[in-house]
Amino acid sequence: MSYNPGMTNEEMSETDNAEASGTAQFTDEPGLAGFEAALAELESIVATLESGEMTLEQSLSSFERGVVLTKQCQTMLKNAELRVDQLVGADGSAEPSSVESFDVDKPAHTPE
Repeated sequence: MSYNPGMTNEEMSETDNAEASGTAQFTDEPGLAGFEAALAELESIVATLESGEMTLEQSLSSFERGVVLTKQCQTMLKNAELRVDQLVGADGSAEPSSVESFDVDKPAHTPE
């Protein structure tokens, strides 16, 4: 989704839900497409905020959206890291640590 400072949080949420459900498909790799789209939107928000051409309320709304996108990107990166660990093995031996298949759209379980 491209960033639009006039978009309401509800409209952004609906678009995010469409992307998450697969109705807004970008590539064969939904995890990568979701990350790339979120990162592109975040970059757009930063550029818009840096321009200084928005009202205070628009700036706050944009900042809030940026925080949400940052958290989403961090979660996706953490999930990717966990997948790599599963594929390579915890000891780096290139032996999978688990034979379970994993779903890109399902959040990874983090060990506690």
